[in-house]
Amino acid sequence: MAWEGLNRRKFPRVNFPCMVIVKSTHGEEDILLTHTENIGTGGLCVTLKKSFKMFTPVVLELDLLDAGKHIRCNGKVCWSIRRKMDDKKKPLFYDIGIEFLDLGHYDHQRIVESVTRLAKKASYSFNE
Repeated sequence: MAWEGLNRRKFPRVNFPCMVIVKSTHGEEDILLTHTENIGTGGLCVTLKKSFKMFTPVVLELDLLDAGKHIRCNGKVCWSIRRKMDDKKKPLFYDIGIEFLDLGHYDHQRIVESVTRLAKKASYSFNE
């Protein structure tokens, strides 16, 4: 069965490998440093060595690499998919979709500006 999450997204995403700290607030506290696979105005996708159950609450710290302060907000895991691996010796990785919750207006605008700028750049490169 094919995963159709891409077609059901509320918010468009752009590739943007910025640094993210994901802190689990459910059960045992984990702090995981990773990077984004992609980001949108409503959430992001990260790659982790650990799976999270749907609806798990997390705390995010995001560095947009725009010389501004790190964005800190709560999030909710919306999906988790294990990547396929051919090499049995490598650890399994999971793509985790996280929705932003309680994102402040200023931080939301920073994300909108970054996503818009990157989408325009990607569109320009694609159409060249």
